[in-house]
Amino acid sequence: MVYPIKRLVSGPLRGHGICGVTIACSFHFRHSETGFKRGGKRSLEQVETTHLDWALQGFSGYIAADELYDGPFCILSIVDNHTFKRLMYQVLDHDPAQADIESFFRRFQAQLAARDLKIVGITTESGPSRGHGSNLYPVAVKTVFGDIEHQICEFHILADITNAILHVVAKIRKTLTGQLPKLPRGRPAKSSRKLLWKHKRLKRKIGDLFTHRYLFVQRALTPREQRVLQHITRSLPQLRAVREIMDEVYGLFESGPSRGHRRYRVATALNRLALLRRRVSRSKLLNQTLKVIFSPNLDKALTFLDDRMLPATSNAVERGNRRYRKMQKSIYRVRTINTIDQRVALDTQRERQAQGRLDTIATLHLERRSHRSISC
Repeated sequence: MVYPIKRLVSGPLRGHGICGVTIACSFHFRHSETGFKRGGKRSLEQVETTHLDWALQGFSGYIAADELYDGPFCILSIVDNHTFKRLMYQVLDHDPAQADIESFFRRFQAQLAARDLKIVGITTESGPSRGHGSNLYPVAVKTVFGDIEHQICEFHILADITNAILHVVAKIRKTLTGQLPKLPRGRPAKSSRKLLWKHKRLKRKIGDLFTHRYLFVQRALTPREQRVLQHITRSLPQLRAVREIMDEVYGLFESGPSRGHRRYRVATALNRLALLRRRVSRSKLLNQTLKVIFSPNLDKALTFLDDRMLPATSNAVERGNRRYRKMQKSIYRVRTINTIDQRVALDTQRERQAQGRLDTIATLHLERRSHRSISC
């Protein structure tokens, strides 16, 4: 059944994205067929009651917080970093500011206070998100939760460092390309054989550096990969230094100086980090490119070393963000703040009912196997 256009587009279309307005004006169907889904409103009413009571059962005290952007909208999320349960979320129709983060945290703190629960540590991301990144969280965490452990996600820090390392390799490769000798046109003469040999050798080295660039950031190398790395970095000591710096960075987050030792304490890791920064600062090329080594976020990413219960990454909240991105790719619809709010509420409902579904499926498989055995 087609509905009149006047009924569908009457009133302001605030909250719609550019694509959403186009779809709403082109396809005149019910909102349930272009955005809303059955059960969304009911799930929304249970987010801070039934779902929160279930999610806070066995609360670990360690949470992960993150923001997810979807066009003009932003979804703030808090997840238990041990049980991976989404605890609370909020959908904004603008980029979050400091006041939005503090208000969101105060809502969650009020729910915890009502249940006599406390937060021990929090993990947030470090990468820049629309110019904000982790700058949104430190002040809000200290203002609302007090002096708790604040961990910056190790994964985001290592991703920034590996990108910087690959950028250094690319700059050296570009420098080698500029050193290629110019060959005369036509068939090379005997007098230019040395020039031709040098040209081929540099071209081969540039190609090897591009093909095996992953060896400079890979966490562990096999003996064969180590031999390949030694070969392609011959006569390039700055590239060997880059690989040694990457090993030092990985060592900060893992075990001690030799195999079998326990991992560093925060104080020891910070001392080794200070030595690494002095080494990087002595090289003009590395000092300009590896600025992330000097970021204070790297210091805060080592907080988990003194607390084995504090997760080093924010993967718990990223899992929910990945589910949302996958859902948005598979559902072509009008996006409004209400539809996004209800979609996330439905996701929390599915999460709450996941164990029951698994038990039902296991029971059905058991009954099927028993029925087959009896029939045979």
